Amino acid sequence: MNRCSLPPWAIASRHYNRHPQQLDIQGIEHNGRPLFEKLAVEDDPEARGLLFHDFMDVRFQLHQWEREATPTSRKSLKNSYLRFLRGWLFDSNSNEGAVLKGWVESRLGLAPTFHRQIVADFHSEAYFRYTVDRMKGAARTSAILPQLDLLYAFVQYELAQRRPGQTHLTLYRGVYDFAEHQVVEELGGNRYLLRLNNLNSFTDDFERAWEFGSKVLQADVPLTKIFFMGGLLPKSLFKGEGEALVIGGEFEVKVLTGG
Repeated sequence: MNRCSLPPWAIASRHYNRHPQQLDIQGIEHNGRPLFEKLAVEDDPEARGLLFHDFMDVRFQLHQWEREATPTSRKSLKNSYLRFLRGWLFDSNSNEGAVLKGWVESRLGLAPTFHRQIVADFHSEAYFRYTVDRMKGAARTSAILPQLDLLYAFVQYELAQRRPGQTHLTLYRGVYDFAEHQVVEELGGNRYLLRLNNLNSFTDDFERAWEFGSKVLQADVPLTKIFFMGGLLPKSLFKGEGEALVIGGEFEVKVLTGG
């Protein structure tokens, strides 16, 4: 089950990654219409990023935390989409990471295959632990899943504006081994078909990818599978240019090794 225009098996398939289609999530077109009407008349990318954040601030009352009387109240309202992005960059297996993986599962129907450990199926202890982390991370937040809906829609809008006519982007992921990724097929020539986790960290900087492992996975990622990418929001809001959060499934990758 999902809330998307395509079924989960199609989104996860290698065929989709070769021939991507737009992923329409229920409710975004209606809920985001006022935002995208404003974005459509703004030519400056940085101004569009500020417009997006201001819209989120008002729509989800994120600014109210400053007026709350108790630290607990302030903390709960301050938990905006930015907190979860920053939490992911610090540790993708954190509570914040579980919430982002939960968004992919809820909206696209792709369950995580790794969270702290391999998640074999819905009945495993690992899946239970993931759901606990997800609930802890989402507690006392201001409608975090609808916030993430609009974040994904904004990212897709920005990618279309900045890369007109482009369908894929070459991205890199540093790894030490395939512990988090299932090898579906060996394609030869250092190429593999991997089943990636439902959400994964990549970068557009080949050299930076080596900081995270002894091997680098190179993949042509559909723009429609980029949940978030650094550089689309002003640096005053989010530092992490070049970082990309990629929705998973079966990806053909080339494994690059040093030396």
